[in-house]
Amino acid sequence: MEAGTKMQSPEKETRLEISTMSVQSVPTFPLRSTDEKAIPFIGFGTAEYPFGASRDTLKETIIEAFKLGYRHFDTAAVYQSEQPLGEAISDALRLGIIKSRDELFITSKLWCSDAHHDLVLPALHKTLKNLKLEYVDLYLIHWPLSLKPGKPEFPFKKEDMVPMDIKSVWEAMEECNDIGLTKSIGVSNFSCKKLENLLSSARIPPAVNQVEMSPMWQQKKLRKFCEEKGIVVEAYSPLGAKGTAWGTNQVMECDVLKEIAQAKGKSVAQVCLRWAYEQGVCVIVKSFNKERMKQKP
Repeated sequence: MEAGTKMQSPEKETRLEISTMSVQSVPTFPLRSTDEKAIPFIGFGTAEYPFGASRDTLKETIIEAFKLGYRHFDTAAVYQSEQPLGEAISDALRLGIIKSRDELFITSKLWCSDAHHDLVLPALHKTLKNLKLEYVDLYLIHWPLSLKPGKPEFPFKKEDMVPMDIKSVWEAMEECNDIGLTKSIGVSNFSCKKLENLLSSARIPPAVNQVEMSPMWQQKKLRKFCEEKGIVVEAYSPLGAKGTAWGTNQVMECDVLKEIAQAKGKSVAQVCLRWAYEQGVCVIVKSFNKERMKQKP
């Protein structure tokens, strides 16, 4: 397993101690934003497939994550997790688990059925209503494709796909940034070619590209391109997303990773997260198990 090339060095080269994590101890990455806010290395994912499956218990899980020190949370319109996250934030603030909104870094995403110029701003307003927030820290285009307008659904029907006008959609994203509803804007699941197309007309370049990445799918070409363009890479499904429609067990069952984990006295999951950290990328982790949530890379 090759270490690969680092993108950007985290601002704080501190050892990751998730079980005793504090706002100050988590490494962060510089990010293009209206308030120069940095993005924490590790984010707590709120997607459970099928989407909405853990909706009834998600608020309590997120509150537990707050108690453990997580401050970076990743959601999306299609995940059906914005409302539970918003309720958890309200409760955590009321109970004093978190002191202020400024401690948090909240990411949400524009679903494909709203990836049309005139639907972007209403979609973000709905997201903010669900989250009970005045702004998000990062708003991403979820996929480089558009669907016929309608309720966010996944999987989607092929016949619902329509050509995406990335220029006009991105202009609407820039407007959201301009008026302060999001501090930064970015994309998800964009290839080098898709990014090149976007950058050719963008007034505000994307701050982040969130993509699937793991030791088994290292995304070296894409990471190099993003480094050259000043785009932070954020990795989702770093453990292979076993149990989802798109995931496999190749990461968790990899013999090389198992050998490394055994030699280091760690779990395969911890080795994968440490590997991502050493590549200089942000990473989205997801576990609704309290003991695994405490594990450190």
